[in-house]
Amino acid sequence: MKDCVIVGGGVIGMLTARELVQKGAHVTLVERGRLGAESSWAGGGILAPLYPWRHPAAISDLAAWSQTRYPQLCQSLLEVTGIDPEWTRSGLLILDAAERLEAVQWTGRYNMRIEMLDQDAIMRAEPQLAKHFATAVILPEMAQVRNPHLVSALQRELVKSAVTIIENAAVTALHMKDGRMTGVQTSSGKIDAGHVVIAGGAWSGAILKELNITQDVEPVRGQMLLYHAGPGLISHVIVEQGYYIIPRRDGHILVGSTVEYEGFDKSTTTAAATELQQVAVSLVPDLGKHEIKRHWAGLRPGTATGMPYIGAHPFIEGLFVNTGHYRNGLLLGPASARLLVDLMMGDTPIVDPVPYNLVR
Repeated sequence: MKDCVIVGGGVIGMLTARELVQKGAHVTLVERGRLGAESSWAGGGILAPLYPWRHPAAISDLAAWSQTRYPQLCQSLLEVTGIDPEWTRSGLLILDAAERLEAVQWTGRYNMRIEMLDQDAIMRAEPQLAKHFATAVILPEMAQVRNPHLVSALQRELVKSAVTIIENAAVTALHMKDGRMTGVQTSSGKIDAGHVVIAGGAWSGAILKELNITQDVEPVRGQMLLYHAGPGLISHVIVEQGYYIIPRRDGHILVGSTVEYEGFDKSTTTAAATELQQVAVSLVPDLGKHEIKRHWAGLRPGTATGMPYIGAHPFIEGLFVNTGHYRNGLLLGPASARLLVDLMMGDTPIVDPVPYNLVR
C-alpha cells in the first residue's frame, strides 16, 4: 500500500493514520473542520464503558486491547511531542450496579479487579460523595485521558511523521472506477488514492451516501459541564444512572452527559445545563459551591446496535470504514485503528473482525 486518504480527523482517523504510517504508507488526512475538534475533543476521556458488563463481548474485546496499550501510547506521545495526554488510573466507581454477579463474571473473563463497597467503604473512597449510597462497585484499574491533550499530541506526532493534513476541507464526493476507489473530491481539490478510509464520526453516514451506501451512523448529541473545584475534591470517575463525573489532575471536574437525537444540532440548552447541574450536586454536594466554567455539546457517531463498523467494504475495492463508536471512541480507538490496518494489510487481526463487518 502506498497512498491512503483518511476522511475524518478525530481520534479514530488520527490513530488509523498513525498505524498506517508505521506500516510505511503515505497518508493524507482530510478533516471538514479542525483535527480532533468534534466528539474527540467534546467527550470525557473515560477509558472504560460506563457499565462494561452491559456491552457485547465484541466491545469488551476492543476495550481490553486498548486499555492495556494506552499507558505506552500516552508515554510515547509525551516523549515525541512534549504534550502529556494525562493518562490517569482514577478507577471507576459505579453507584448503581445492580448486576453484581454479571459484573464479577465480566471482570473474571477480562482479568480485571473489582471491589464491592458498603456505605462505610464508599465514604472512605470518596468522602465528599453524597451519603445516601448504600452499595457500590469499584473497578480500580480503570483509567482516563485528558482527551483535548490527546488529540493535540496525536496531531503534533502526525505532523512529525510527514502525514499530509488538510483541515477545513469537506469531502464532497468519493471517486471510483471499475469497482475500486481512486480518490476523493474535497472543497479544496481532488486527492488521488487507491485506498480510502471513512472515519468521519457522526458525518460518516452522509459521506458514504455519495456512493449510495447506507450505513446507520447518526449523530447523538451529548452536553457537558465543566467546574473548577481545585484538586482533591474527588479522586475517582463516578458513575450513576448513566451520568458521570470526571476529576482532572488540575482540579477541573467534568459532568456529563446527555443523550439527545437532534440531528447535527450542536447547540447547548438551558434544560440540559439544569439537568447536569442537578446530577452534579446530587452526587457531590460541594460542587454546588462552585461556578460552572463551561457548557458545551458534541455529536457522537451512534449506530442502531451500538457496534462500530470496522473493515473493508464488501463490493468496492479500496474502500474501508472505521466509524460508529458512539460513546466509546476514545476507549476503542487504539484497537479499532490496529484492527482496520491489520485488515488493510492482510495481517492477522488482533480480534475476530466479523462482529464489526459493514454487512451484518
